[in-house]
Amino acid sequence: MGNIVRHRRRRVDAGRSLVQQTWLQFHLYGGTLFLVLVFMHTGFQLPHGRLAWWMWSLSIWVTVSGAAGVLLQKWLPRLLSSGLALEVVYERIPELIAEISAKAAALMQTCTEPVQDFYRDQIALALAAPQPRWIYYLDITGGIQARVKKFEYVRRLLPAEEQHKLYELESYYRAKLEIDAHFTLQRALRWWLYLHVPASLVLLVLVALHVFAVWYY
Repeated sequence: MGNIVRHRRRRVDAGRSLVQQTWLQFHLYGGTLFLVLVFMHTGFQLPHGRLAWWMWSLSIWVTVSGAAGVLLQKWLPRLLSSGLALEVVYERIPELIAEISAKAAALMQTCTEPVQDFYRDQIALALAAPQPRWIYYLDITGGIQARVKKFEYVRRLLPAEEQHKLYELESYYRAKLEIDAHFTLQRALRWWLYLHVPASLVLLVLVALHVFAVWYY
């Protein structure tokens, strides 16, 4: 029974993915065709009149931003899955960070003063809130290995029991850095929506006004 359910879920997911890909391609090709028609409508020359200028400019913006969005939607998921161990839902990031921060703070209550000082001086602030970094666009690990080297320096000075606790703190820190990578890259898709969707809606309104004006006047 479980195998049947999983098989059906795979079929549903595959169907959704196919629909999304089909819509994405239609959207991209349709937008490109629309831009070509706009250029043809203006005779491949600069437009005249305020409304024509707005339509011409927005058509270019919507098409270019749409193509950029397609690239982001194909590139970012691959980038996130290629170098990170965690899969993170963007909307849950504040909740996950709060959970990690609370666990780390509780752990510190059981640690000796050197570990507490290390946590307070170098770790606590990093666990407090999302920290976007441009480096994640170039290196998905964002230099995580380099950042956790400071744990090695402290670990050498600690007894075995405290070293175990420091390993646990390091795992929280690594998880937080990966969440920061998700936050940085997934936020780019949200920004793209704010840049693309409102402009598309305005363009649709202007096209409707243009058609209305031509049809009735």
